[in-house]
Amino acid sequence: MSLSLPVDPPSARSLTDVVPQSIAALRGGSAGVGSDWFPPARSALVLVIDGLGRTNLAARAGHARFLSSRMGKRDSVRTVFPSTTATALTGLLTGTPAGEHGIVGYRARVPGTDTVPNQLKGWETDALDPLTWQRSTPLLESEAAAGRPCFVVTKGMYRGTGFTRAIQRGAEFVPVDDLESRLLRAAELTTETDGALTYVYVPELDSLGHAHGWESDRWTAGLEQVDAAVATLERALDRDVGAVVTADHGMVDVPAHRQILVGEGDPLWEDVHLVGGEPRMLHLYTRDGRGEAVRRRWSEAEAHRSWVLSREEAVSAGLFGPAVAPEVLQRIGDVLVAARSGIAYYDDREPDKRPQRMIGQHGSLTDDERIVPLIRLGAFAR
Repeated sequence: MSLSLPVDPPSARSLTDVVPQSIAALRGGSAGVGSDWFPPARSALVLVIDGLGRTNLAARAGHARFLSSRMGKRDSVRTVFPSTTATALTGLLTGTPAGEHGIVGYRARVPGTDTVPNQLKGWETDALDPLTWQRSTPLLESEAAAGRPCFVVTKGMYRGTGFTRAIQRGAEFVPVDDLESRLLRAAELTTETDGALTYVYVPELDSLGHAHGWESDRWTAGLEQVDAAVATLERALDRDVGAVVTADHGMVDVPAHRQILVGEGDPLWEDVHLVGGEPRMLHLYTRDGRGEAVRRRWSEAEAHRSWVLSREEAVSAGLFGPAVAPEVLQRIGDVLVAARSGIAYYDDREPDKRPQRMIGQHGSLTDDERIVPLIRLGAFAR
């Protein structure tokens, strides 16, 4: 069966290479995955603006004149699959795909159980061990162990969480809640510390997109604030300090009339035991031996607007990377449903309807969700 999946061009760059390339610039050489990413720099800063896809930025270029002026036609990378924060940030900060690090989606099953924890917030409630559930060594940890000063500058609410420990351990955690102050503090640390590697995270725009949609006035106003803050950051950098601005995913607006509510008694739930993933990329965990029946049923109903794949097809297509570790395989749904058009799926049997209020969405394979900026500043812009 032909899946007609989108194929990354051979020249496409991956989000998982951004930090290794930044480290290579600090060492004065190539990381071996493309020698022309960044020139050498004394210190380096990696800034992630959560939810800012290249399509989103290009469509609102007039409201982000600084970022747009620094972004050329080829200044982009492709994020991972699924195009969701937990998977993408783990890939960014370990340099490995989901098939290696094991964070295969927003919600994923713990093999052998009926637990499908949230991969961002479920570490404590579902007893996930940050040192083992996420399987790859964080780059900040390995660099710090080798003697490099490493900093994470983000909101204080993330201090000590399971997800923070899973992907950012080894770095000095620097909490700054105000957006502009956060970026200025990151610039200060990176400039004042020779050889520093600083990761700074901006979640504000993503929150606005989820609540109001990226096409809303609220999101546009938020983009203007982010743009101004990044311009301030660049002015604070020394000339020999490199910075790169990227994102974990883009965003697609799915208003209520485009939601697909799958309710009690719907044939699509037949033989489905557990549901994971997120509205634009479902992991369906089926009853024993019923995976093919579920795949066929969903394909017949939804293939006109979504990619419907078995686990084996997804792994064979390399969606989770060139190889999937045996320990990770059973975390992936028996059937995957990735939205191709502007829709999102909700399990309407769930009593909590608050997730259905979310407008901005992501997680699937479309270019709007997967292509994100790669904007060079400071020494990296030379």
